[in-house]
Amino acid sequence: MTASFLTLACSTCRNSMVAGGGDAAGWSIFFLLFVILTMLGGIGFFMFRIARREAEHFDPTLSDDYVPAENTSR
Repeated sequence: MTASFLTLACSTCRNSMVAGGGDAAGWSIFFLLFVILTMLGGIGFFMFRIARREAEHFDPTLSDDYVPAENTSR
């Protein structure tokens, strides 16, 4: 491929982007970032909510007592 062909292709893509409304790639990246941050925020919110509700309704009588293992190597 020659350099003039690559320059022509690059300028054609740029001209079509400007004629089509401007910075479409920038807006698509911004939208994708918004979607990802919203999803992560929702997941974090519900994980925090589930952990808080579990701590409020925890029944200690149903948990096992921690018994450390005895040292049998002596």
